[in-house]
Amino acid sequence: MTKTPGTSGVRSFVARRLLLGAAQTAAVVLLVFALTEALPGDAAVALAGDQPDPARIAAIRDAMDLDRPAYERFADWAAGLPYGDFGTSLASGRPVSRYLADGFGPTLLLASLTLVLLVPLGLGLGVLAARHEGRLVDRLVSFVTLAVYAVPEFALGVLLVTVLALKLAWLPPTAVGYGTDLLAHPDGLVLPVLVLLSRPVCSLSRLVRAGMVDALASPYATHARRCGVPGVRVRYAHALPNALAPAVQQLARTADWLLCGVVVVEALFVVPGLGTVLLNAVAERDVPVVQGLAVVFGVLTVALNLGADLVAHRLTPRSEVAA
Repeated sequence: MTKTPGTSGVRSFVARRLLLGAAQTAAVVLLVFALTEALPGDAAVALAGDQPDPARIAAIRDAMDLDRPAYERFADWAAGLPYGDFGTSLASGRPVSRYLADGFGPTLLLASLTLVLLVPLGLGLGVLAARHEGRLVDRLVSFVTLAVYAVPEFALGVLLVTVLALKLAWLPPTAVGYGTDLLAHPDGLVLPVLVLLSRPVCSLSRLVRAGMVDALASPYATHARRCGVPGVRVRYAHALPNALAPAVQQLARTADWLLCGVVVVEALFVVPGLGTVLLNAVAERDVPVVQGLAVVFGVLTVALNLGADLVAHRLTPRSEVAA
């Protein structure tokens, strides 16, 4: 069975992206370890605190194998990563993988709820603005999205807590006391999800609007209308798919941000997710936990962007995505 040129091109693109993703993942692992090694001073003394005890310094040095060459420690640490062995916490003696497992659930829940609401809201607002290009609806959507996007998450969170939680008492101000089982307390998820949703909705809707406006003004859309193709079909069967490729990549960046960069929101609402785990690890100078989180965040970023490139290439098979 002969292979068509299109199929061969897609397979070649997928192979290139997979190889690039593997190289990026290896680079992330190496970079995380190298940055830790590059920290100035004696790591054991720094981790022991302001008044280091010789016994604690010796215990830390033994736990981190600081007396061994760096390349040997890197080889042992990297060899355990594929099996979920990220080392042991210096602060508690627990496996780092337990910290990651405990924090991943709340972060994943917030990210999932945000994405479930983001897709219909972002696409809907973008399509609505594009359908009424230059009219009042378009200007209103553009003004509101630009204004909301300009507000930092922390400021918006403080405003929502002040109004909805403290003044009106409609919602709890934080997730304190809920633990990791946030689904049992859905009212504690409303404010964090609203804050996380605010800026991605604005950027996605503006991206979809711009893509649809360009597609509707293209020669093939004009020709389709001249041939009597209904406007609904032109908008949703021809124009919208052309706006989805950049939208998918924007969604991947948003998912990456939700899983790896929600430290401010989790700290503001006291959500026990990965961001909170990172803040606690930094405060306690728990290097193995910080290293494990950095590797997880880096691998998630590589995987999400790789998936987005593959989907975007599938949606626009005629345009090569830069490998």
